Amino acid sequence: MRFVELLGSLIIGFTRGVGSVFLLFAESLKEMLLPPYEIKNTSRQVLEVGIKSVPVVIITAVFTGMVLALQTFTGFKRFGAEALVGTVVSLSITREMGPVLTGLVVAGRAGAAMAAELGTMRVTEQIDALETLATSPVKYLIVPRFVASVIVLPALTVIADMLGILGGYAVAVWLYGMSSALYWHRAWNYLEVRDIFGGLAKAAFFGAGIAIVCCHEGFYTEGGAEGVGKATTGAVVISFMTILISDYFLTAWFLK
Repeated sequence: MRFVELLGSLIIGFTRGVGSVFLLFAESLKEMLLPPYEIKNTSRQVLEVGIKSVPVVIITAVFTGMVLALQTFTGFKRFGAEALVGTVVSLSITREMGPVLTGLVVAGRAGAAMAAELGTMRVTEQIDALETLATSPVKYLIVPRFVASVIVLPALTVIADMLGILGGYAVAVWLYGMSSALYWHRAWNYLEVRDIFGGLAKAAFFGAGIAIVCCHEGFYTEGGAEGVGKATTGAVVISFMTILISDYFLTAWFLK
């Protein structure tokens, strides 16, 4: 009976959490469409979420492309298929590695900051003060972060795609002596427009998920400083799980 009670409480807690996230998402969409529009706050969040994440995205993308080319070249060399390194790198980066790794990086850097900032505002009663002043906390605090994340994730993914392919080029051509023309021919010959835009669509979805999950965890923080720490940790972990799980279903849908 104790096991059944524990299982039931876990299911109820999970259902409540998912429902609360979707309610916040619906309210954010409603507030996003209604004036006034928080242009200034959104621009500030574009800077925080997007511009300040560029250095980390650059390092992640370049070395991911380099490692991918390194492993692919040494593996394909065993059966004489080194010419396909460019194809594997370009398809892997644009379809999966670019959007997924960019989402994980942004979730770890900017998502944690969202949760910590909103959590601190909640425990210090700043959000309550906004409600007292007849200002919608969702419109003022969450919508700018949501819009900024949806905008900047695809932009960061474009940067990651380009630099990841360049990182693969550096290893394949400069380290292993592969023909430069052959690498670029293979990289672009089998790459289709839907591969690129499919990755960008994933990135936009990841951006929306990161913003809503992290803002939700911070917005409903309880328990003072300890609660802020738990909310920040939970936001990052749930964002990672959301990205990895949704990536499978989005990939299956795009490949139909």
